Amino acid sequence: MSADLLITGGRIFRGLKGGFAEALAVKGGRVAAVGSLDEVAAQAGAGTRRIDLGGRVAIPALNEAHMHLLSYGLGLAQVNLRAEEVRSLDEVLKRISAAARNTPKGQWILGRGYDHGELDIRRHPLAEELDRAAPDHPVFIVRTCGHVGVANTAAMKLAGVNHNTPDPEGGAIERKNGRLTGLFQERAMRLVRDIIPEPSEAQMVDAIEAAGRNLAALGFASATDMNVGMTAGMAEIAAYRRAEAEGRLMQRMWQVLAGNPEGIATQAWEAGLRPNVAAGPTAEALLAWGAVKTFADGSAGGLTAAFFDPYLESAGGGTGIFCFPDEAQYEMLARYHRQGWQLDIHAIGDAAIEQVLTGMEKADAPDAPIAGRRHRIEHCGFLNRDQRARMLKHGIIPVPQPAFMWEFGDLYVTNLGRERTEAAYPMRTWLHEGHHPAASTDSPVCSVDPFPNLYTMVTRKTSKGTVLGPDETLTVEEAVHCYTWCGAHSQFAEGERGTLEPGMQADITVLSRDIFASAPEEILTTQADLTFRGGRVLFDRHGEAAALAGAAD
Repeated sequence: MSADLLITGGRIFRGLKGGFAEALAVKGGRVAAVGSLDEVAAQAGAGTRRIDLGGRVAIPALNEAHMHLLSYGLGLAQVNLRAEEVRSLDEVLKRISAAARNTPKGQWILGRGYDHGELDIRRHPLAEELDRAAPDHPVFIVRTCGHVGVANTAAMKLAGVNHNTPDPEGGAIERKNGRLTGLFQERAMRLVRDIIPEPSEAQMVDAIEAAGRNLAALGFASATDMNVGMTAGMAEIAAYRRAEAEGRLMQRMWQVLAGNPEGIATQAWEAGLRPNVAAGPTAEALLAWGAVKTFADGSAGGLTAAFFDPYLESAGGGTGIFCFPDEAQYEMLARYHRQGWQLDIHAIGDAAIEQVLTGMEKADAPDAPIAGRRHRIEHCGFLNRDQRARMLKHGIIPVPQPAFMWEFGDLYVTNLGRERTEAAYPMRTWLHEGHHPAASTDSPVCSVDPFPNLYTMVTRKTSKGTVLGPDETLTVEEAVHCYTWCGAHSQFAEGERGTLEPGMQADITVLSRDIFASAPEEILTTQADLTFRGGRVLFDRHGEAAALAGAAD
């Protein structure tokens, strides 16, 4: 029988080992053939639909290995405070005030994405400033990193926070000159978040679909939700299942349960949810419940990532915040490891990475070895040679966000100095040593747009043009490999997707130009023109494949 789809007219990037081909054929949702035009064209028949690349390039569809899909989707309805658009305190307050005018009095105003390092005031907004912008509403705005937020007076009153409220374990409530500033760090943010009304199931399904469509338009056929339960508890599981059942789930999802004590991992286990790592990535089901996440520290931009050596005194000093004492973290990791979950643990600073790595090593046992479990250290930004060697020995995967260097690299220099920043997120070192770093954005922490991420992997440039650690640059082929195969490998799915070889799922992205033959700066203006998942069109920028909408999944 003839192929369902034939792609010709440009290069096909098969993967880092496979190199390039001239043509690709799809049958039954999988790659049927890839190679020379003459070889692959023989698969075509009268009913074969054809895509002419016209000099563009097709790559394995991108895999967003660390993001928060539901939070991103819900955030689309919140006040956008990201630094691409908001560079001053006045603009922050103007947007909060505009939202207040369109929101009934007493209802919450939520904002996401401000970066105090990019604001003209070079500090966090204050509660009293938010009060002036929205005097009749509780307000909570979250810094781009997601580890720090500012509440206004009304929000703190609803949360029962006052001058005598103690700092919770693993968190801090900022006070200056005897007054609450409104700043909540790390686990202290729960004091406010826990009183914000939860979204309905219908709202969550809408958010999942909206987020998925945005990702499809950027070339992603696989994604993650890295802390399921962080917003609406167990109801999030039901929302994802409903989205899948109603055909509104766009990507193949790697689902990671919130494992902190305030999370849902224990409740989900008691309700009967079990890891389906073996089934999820290889079956047509789009939901793979594979992992549990706990937090070890915060963010380097927010001065809460935990380091052995302190932040620069000019930045405020200190060594950051541990979310849990060692023994508490070790107990959680051992328990989730024995239950069969992959451990996807947040750690950015070297001291936090040490805590997590030690905890994983302590969880190793003859009847429950960590070998082959592919535990992950999420972010893993500032680590040393010994830690890299131990990770490689145990098969522990780094899941970094090169986009942090693009968006926050200059702030890292301010907070940590140039030497430590240049060694951060060492993509080339990881690949050279044999690691499989799964590139991602941590959206909505960073923009989910993959092209700045690819660009900074190739150039090590920040958004301001600063080059940080030029020895850590990758080739375009290596960068795409980290954004495709490495993500699939981190999800036990490299035998199904991440390359375009015969038998693999036909998860394909057509880019607007051949980035492998372009100047690095052209990567930034590249777009995804077509995105396929299992041969099915998820996104079609120019309508060129509209006839393919019914292709086999």
